[in-house]
Amino acid sequence: MFRRDRAIPLRGSAAALCNNLSVLQQPGRNLTHLAVVHGPCAQLLSVVSDGVPLAQRQLHAKERAGGSPPLITQVHWCVLPFRVLLVLTSHRGIQMYESDGSVMVFWHALHPEDNTPGQAVFARGIAASGCFICVGTWSGRVLVFDIPAKGPHIVLSEELDGHQTPVTDIASEPAEGQDCVANVVTADDSGLLCVWRSGHEFKLLARIPGFGVPCPSVQLWQGIIAAGYGNGQLRLYEASTGTLRAQISAHARAVCALDLAPETGKLLSAAEDTFVHLWQLSRSPEDGAIEVQHCHGECIPDTQLCGVRFCDPSGSSFAVTGYDVTEILRFHEA
Repeated sequence: MFRRDRAIPLRGSAAALCNNLSVLQQPGRNLTHLAVVHGPCAQLLSVVSDGVPLAQRQLHAKERAGGSPPLITQVHWCVLPFRVLLVLTSHRGIQMYESDGSVMVFWHALHPEDNTPGQAVFARGIAASGCFICVGTWSGRVLVFDIPAKGPHIVLSEELDGHQTPVTDIASEPAEGQDCVANVVTADDSGLLCVWRSGHEFKLLARIPGFGVPCPSVQLWQGIIAAGYGNGQLRLYEASTGTLRAQISAHARAVCALDLAPETGKLLSAAEDTFVHLWQLSRSPEDGAIEVQHCHGECIPDTQLCGVRFCDPSGSSFAVTGYDVTEILRFHEA
């Protein structure tokens, strides 16, 4: 069971964007950093274990001279083996900052691929894999950036062509040096999932067809893909083969965010139906089959949820954001 802890106040509120919460854990310093998007700015907070805010600042997505501030579509901390970068995506481009948001180290502008009037241009979906950061785009392409150990010399090393509709989310997990490991998953507005092996050249291993509804959020744990869909379903697939292993009618409305605790296999799902559900994923020791168990449900009345994240790798606490709500809600295992 989980109990509600002290909420963290925001200066603004959370925008109605899927995956609108990022968490960076720093156990050694007893600090948790959180980021939430609202319009053209991201709110960055640092809190101690009891939820007391130590610092809060607003980071505005920068625009070239004479331009209007772009609307941010996602903010996410990317933990690389040698550094941590804060990545902002927007309708104008991709911006990467040092982890505290103090210095911008890279800017990649987005441009329409043709002259179609009114074409929507944006980036969305962010994940780190090894020394690379992957970012999805409106065209369905996934941009792969090679990140140096330090400094601003970031290079666009590859563009992955697996999707025909806008990318919604990207998930990854360490490959641990194994060959042919499916360690990156990308999702799009049609519900299609693409499974990749990362490296100096990414390789497409499998395409998992959609079924007519978007897949706003996806997670990856020990070769298990957890995907949340616009019809409220939660589906679990084998990453190596794309085989469907479980299908759950988890929510009454669209799933907006998922998160996985890497140490325990706990899975969080949050949706527009005001509910957060916690699930336990595991593999059968006999045949390796994927097993899932519902562990907890939490209703946040009259709130369209838009983000959820664990606050520690074991999954003993989590945070939730809701559209137009001026605080981050926190829950801790009792």
